[in-house]
Amino acid sequence: MDYDLVVIDEFDALAIEPKAPAAAPPTASSQPTAGKEKLRTKQQLNLDWLHENLGKYPAKTHAKKVAKELGVQSGLVYLPGQIEKRYEDSDMSPEFRQRRHFFYMSGCDVPGCAVTYDLRRDRLVLWIPYTDSRSILWYGSTPSIEELKAASDVDDVCYISHLWRYFCAVLKVDSTLYLLHPEQAPKLDCYGAPSFHTDSTSLRPAIESARVIKTDYEIAMIRRANAVSSAAHKLILTRLRKLSNERDINAIFRGFCLAQGSKRQAYPVIAAAGRAASTLHYISNDQPLAGRQLVVLDAGAEWDCYASDVTRTFPVDGRFSPEAAAIYAIVDRMQRECIARVRPGVPFYSLHLHACVVAVGELMKVGILHGGTPSEIFRQGTVAAFFPHGLGHHVGLEVHDVSGRARLLATCGEMPSGLGWGAAWGGRALWAKREWVSPQMVKGLYNEVMTKAAVPKVARGTGAGVVDGGSEVVEASKRQRLEKGMVVTIEPGIYFCRPYIEAYFLKSPEHSKFINREVLEKYWDVGGVRIEDDILVTEDGYENLTTAPKGEEMLKIINEGSE
Repeated sequence: MDYDLVVIDEFDALAIEPKAPAAAPPTASSQPTAGKEKLRTKQQLNLDWLHENLGKYPAKTHAKKVAKELGVQSGLVYLPGQIEKRYEDSDMSPEFRQRRHFFYMSGCDVPGCAVTYDLRRDRLVLWIPYTDSRSILWYGSTPSIEELKAASDVDDVCYISHLWRYFCAVLKVDSTLYLLHPEQAPKLDCYGAPSFHTDSTSLRPAIESARVIKTDYEIAMIRRANAVSSAAHKLILTRLRKLSNERDINAIFRGFCLAQGSKRQAYPVIAAAGRAASTLHYISNDQPLAGRQLVVLDAGAEWDCYASDVTRTFPVDGRFSPEAAAIYAIVDRMQRECIARVRPGVPFYSLHLHACVVAVGELMKVGILHGGTPSEIFRQGTVAAFFPHGLGHHVGLEVHDVSGRARLLATCGEMPSGLGWGAAWGGRALWAKREWVSPQMVKGLYNEVMTKAAVPKVARGTGAGVVDGGSEVVEASKRQRLEKGMVVTIEPGIYFCRPYIEAYFLKSPEHSKFINREVLEKYWDVGGVRIEDDILVTEDGYENLTTAPKGEEMLKIINEGSE
C-alpha cells in the first residue's frame, strides 16, 4: 500500500493517508504533468541568447527591498566589497570572488569597492578605487565611472578616496551606520568627525530576507547559468563512451562552460563514479570509469555571479544494471512527484517528507527495507540511511543561497544526541551544499505530523521545540513556505555509503531490524543516484529552469552519441 502526504493548513501539519494504486507505475522517462515546464526551444539550444543585453543591474531595486526589511527611515548602510588577497608567503592570488551581499546592492564585480545607501535620501552610491597608469601597465584597466553607471542603476559612482568625507557629512545628520560586521566600521579620526552608532545585527537578516525572492533580472541570470550547465551536461553524455576517467568529465564540463562565457563554476565539479557516488561532496575526480556502474555528475556553472545547481546520474556504458535501474526509478519518482507539488504556499518541508514516503515505499518494494509497515519504518527514521540530506535549498548569488529569517527545511542545525551523531562531528552543524538530515530529525517530524501538532510548546523567542527525547524541529512560524519568485533545488537521492550505513544503522538494533542485509549487499556497487533541477516558483505553479537530459532521453544520447 502506498502512502501520500496531505497538508492540513489549520494545523500547519501533515497527515499520512493511504494512496490508491496508480494505473501504471511511473517510469524513468515520465515527465511532470503539473506546473509549468519551460519548453526546449531552438533558442535554448542556440546559446547566443545568453549574451543579450538585459539592461542595468537592479541594485537600486535591491536596496529598496533591503530598506523595507530593515524597517527604518534613516541611517546609512555601508557594505565594503572584497579586496584582492595573496596566498601566505607568496606573490600569487586566489581567484577573486566578490562578496555576495555587496554585489546584491551594487552589481559590481571589481575588487576594493564599497557601496553606501542613504536611507533618508534614498541614495545609492558605488565607491571604486582609482586605477593609475602603472597598474594598467601590469593588470589592465578597470571599469570606468561611466561604464559602471551604465551597468548598474546606482545613483552615483565615486572614487573611494572621497568616502571618508561622505561619512562625515551623512553621519552628522543620520548617526546610525548599518554594517554586516563590527570590524567593518570606518575609523573617522579626522578633525570634526561625527560620533555615530553602529548597528551590526539588523543588516544581515534584512539583506538575506530581501534576497530570498528573486527579481526578474536575477531569474534571467539563473536561467542563463542553467542553460550553460544543461548544455554542458548534454555534451558529457554525447562523449561519455569515449571517456576513461572522472577527470575527463571534469575537464570537458569546465571547458565548455568557460567557452560559453561562464568564467567560474558555482561550486567544485563532482564527477563521482561507482562507489564514490555515495560520497555527497566527492571532489577527487581522478578515478577510472571502467568497471563502475554509475556516474553522479553534480556540476553547475555561474553566470555573472549567479549560480546553477544541476545533478544527473547515468550509467558508464549506457545501460543500467538491474539494481541501478531500480534505484534510478525510485529517485526519478521522488523528484517528479515533489516537483509536481511545487506552488506558492506549500511548506517546503512537506515536499521533503513526501520524498521520504516515496523512498520508504519503493525501498520496501525492492527488498532493501523490510520487517515493518511503511509507517513503522518511517517513524523510526531509518530512511535517512539512504536519503541523508535535505530535498533542496535556495539558489541565487550562492549555490546554497540564503533563506532569510525562516529555514527552508524544518530541521535543526545541531547534531542530535544518540547513535553517536554528535560525537561523530563534535556536535557541530554540518553546513555545506546540502543540509544533513538524521534519523532523529525524520522521527521528530513524523511524530509531529501524526499528532497534528503545529509545534511543541516552547518559550517565546526560542524558535525550536523538543520532541521524542531530544530531537528538535523548527517552530511553525520559522518554517518557510514557497513563494512566487523563489528558486529552489529539488534534489532527492538514494545512496549506499557502506561506512556510514554500517557504523550508524546496521549496528543499531532500532534500524538494523528494518534493513535486509542480504539484499543490500547487491547494491553497494550502485554507489548512489541523485537527480537535481533548479525550480522557479511561479504564480500558480513552477517552471523548471534546468533542461539537462535525464531518463530515457539521457540514455538515448549516451548510446547514440548525438549532439
